[in-house]
Amino acid sequence: MAAVQPVLAGRRTPARGARGSGLGLLVTGVSILVVILGAWLLAPLITHWGATEIDPNATLAKPGGSHLLGTDTNGMDVWSRTLHSVPVDLGIAVVSVAAAALIGSVIGVVSGYLGRWLDDTVMRVADIMQAFPTFILALAVAALLGPSTLNLTIVLAIVYIPSYARLARAEVRTVRELPFVDAARLSGASTPAILWRHVIPNCLAPVRVLAPLNCGWAMLGLAGLSFVGLGIPVPNPEWGAMISLGSSDIVAGRWWTSLPPGLALLLSVLAFSMIGEGLQDRSARRSS
Repeated sequence: MAAVQPVLAGRRTPARGARGSGLGLLVTGVSILVVILGAWLLAPLITHWGATEIDPNATLAKPGGSHLLGTDTNGMDVWSRTLHSVPVDLGIAVVSVAAAALIGSVIGVVSGYLGRWLDDTVMRVADIMQAFPTFILALAVAALLGPSTLNLTIVLAIVYIPSYARLARAEVRTVRELPFVDAARLSGASTPAILWRHVIPNCLAPVRVLAPLNCGWAMLGLAGLSFVGLGIPVPNPEWGAMISLGSSDIVAGRWWTSLPPGLALLLSVLAFSMIGEGLQDRSARRSS
């Protein structure tokens, strides 16, 4: 996947001092996410409308008055829906990437360590899955499973599993040849013990870097699926669905129906990208 390339490129050891520590990017990214999550937690205090509550007297109302950011074509409060979309978008992205990282890493570690026919089979399956563009694969699986929160989480997890499997496999094939692994093997340690105590802890650094980046990509993928009608269905709050519903209003000058969820999505993806970049810089600095 395209998201893997900068991570792998960042693994080249730079000269000391050539890059920053990454702490600034890390803190900024985390701060943005904290503000977004804080706004969602304070939603009952800063908005008086429910996420699916309809105001029949204020259809497509301009920002102001009782509707801070106006209303959409159904008369639902845009500010409230933007806030209540936070757990949906962030939750699906984080859970799906966490599941993909766990499953993919386990598959990659086992196949990379054992090798032979298992490794060949796993890599061929990964090749087939990665032969399709990420969003096209997500579209196909989402159309097969149908739109729901659980199904969308499964869809995004399936899409990102091959990248973690490949990344973990590449790390394991290097670590398994190191002297401390040979020493553990000669001392009579079992394969599961070697993997758990010696191999896996030394293969997690690139996975930690890739996960935040994939969270941002997963949010964009979820928004894209909702935009084409295969994601979270209206009236449930979700940024992609809100952008899709308000896209036709842009030409009429009603920017408030799609701009707020678009900005929220942009800030969230930017935050995850900054966290991933910060972790990458810190990892490169420690290895230099």
